[in-house]
Formats: sequence, structure tokens, C-alpha cells
Amino acid sequence: MARRIVDLLKSKVQNSQIELLESLSYSDIFWDQIAKIERIRYKGYVYDLTISPDHNFVCGRGAFISHNTTTAVNSAAYLASHRRKTLLIDIDPQGNATSGVGIDKNRVEHSIYEVLIAHRPIERVLLPTQIRNLDLIPSNIQLSGAQIELVNLESRETLLKKALGNIKEKYDYVIVDCPPSLGLLTINTLIASDEVIIPMQCEYYPLEGLGQLLNTIGLVQRNYNPSLKLAGVLLTMFDTRTNLSHQVAREVQEYFGDRVYKTVIPRNVRLAEAPSFGKPILLYDRHCAGAKAYKRLAREIMLKSKE
Repeated sequence: MARRIVDLLKSKVQNSQIELLESLSYSDIFWDQIAKIERIRYKGYVYDLTISPDHNFVCGRGAFISHNTTTAVNSAAYLASHRRKTLLIDIDPQGNATSGVGIDKNRVEHSIYEVLIAHRPIERVLLPTQIRNLDLIPSNIQLSGAQIELVNLESRETLLKKALGNIKEKYDYVIVDCPPSLGLLTINTLIASDEVIIPMQCEYYPLEGLGQLLNTIGLVQRNYNPSLKLAGVLLTMFDTRTNLSHQVAREVQEYFGDRVYKTVIPRNVRLAEAPSFGKPILLYDRHCAGAKAYKRLAREIMLKSKE
């Protein structure tokens, strides 16, 4: 599997299409450089930085951060339903996690953008949701320009970590929904995190992006956050009818072993419908297969937190 991941990282692009960083060591590759390029070549391999697999990160006291909005919203909802004080942070300019818990992102007065760029106290951006024990830090399209604005700010990689301050001590879990790229917003999340959960769609492209994400995690560990660790890999969108789903699941389980969550999230129509109604699956259809899977995942996360 390790060889397969390395093979998947090899990209057939012309040298004129990439930034050559052959002469740099890992410690020389900093995020202000990475934010400006789409691909880097390092020791013979080409890494495409515009693609990332679904990823969740955990900051503070069991805080999880995710590009997979479905996993971020529904794991947060079920953790809250188990009487765990939970904070969901939407750091994706699309604002899907915000709308996914029933809040109109177009009418949000204050968002994570102001926290990062204008240093607004995070407590003044908190919003309650329709689920007891679940609070939200919203996002909207205003955040789309943050990648450019962050480049010129001092200590831009640690803005989220500083903003969270002591507020994370008030929550059992902090879950952050990230954008689908390995830019400064995602880097901020990794630096503020204790653990990483990787939701892995049982398809080819997410497997291709897995090595890139693992490389980024390694860079963050070496340069900014040595305590960051991989909590586990979550298999999602599993379709029992396809050989590809079974093949991807086997390879992930072979490589990561007991770090793969026992819970597998199935491909489920009700899960796909819920966001259009502004509801987590817990409120939309708690009896469907997808809802039952996220309920099991929440229990598994809580058990791992006790270890």
C-alpha cells in the first residue's frame, strides 16, 4: 500500500507547469511559499497542492476539523446529542457547514473571517444552533479573499490557534470544517489541532490525495505542531455494490491497521438530501442507514477520547 500511495503521487506534468523546489529540504518549505504555488517537485516526486482528500482535524480538547462537511456537521450533531458540549467552526468560504445546521450564511452578521482578519473575539461570533449543546462559528463568501489577505499578516499560520485561546476549554469537542485545498486556512487548522481524522471516500481520487495530505501533516508536525497526531481514518461513501469501494477499503485497512475506524459511512440518499433542508441527519431522518452510522461514529469517537 505504501508503494501504491507513492506511485499515485507521481504526476505526468511537464517541468514548465510546476514550481521546482528540488534544492529545498522539508524544513525550508514554508507555507508562504506553498500558498503561492499549485505544484511542487521534491526529490523526484510532484505534489499537487490544489487537491486534497476529505480531512478532519481535531483541535484542543478533542476538536475535529474536516473538509468533509457531511462528516463535520453530523459528527458534531451526534456528539452534542450525547450531551457533549460541541463547537462547530466553519472555515470554508462556501459556508456549507453553516447552512447545514440551519443558519442562513447570507444573513450572518459576524463570521470566522472577522476572527482571523480583524481579530474579533471569537466569543462574539458564536451562534447557537437548533441542536442543544451545539454552537457554531459561521462562515460565508467573505472568507474567500482570506487566503490572499493572510499572506501579508504576521504569524498568519497561528491565527486560529490564538483566536481559540481558552474558549476550547469550554467544549468537549471542537469540530472545524475546512476548505478542499491545502492552503493557509487548512494550515491554520492543522496548527491549532491535537489530532487528525481523515474521512476517506471509497473512490480513486481521494486515495490519490491521501499521500499529499499525509505529507502536509508531516510538515506541520516538524515545523509548527509536533504534538499533532493521526487519530484515525474514516471510510465514507461506501457502496457495497462496487468492487472499487471494497478494494479501497481493503487497501486503507491494510496500510493504517487499527487506526481505521470500525464505523463505515455508507453512500446514502438521505444523507445527501439533509443539507438542502438545513438539517443534520439527526433531525432530518434519524432512522436511515446514514444516521445510524454517524451515531455509531460519535460513540466510537467518545470511546477513543477516553483512551
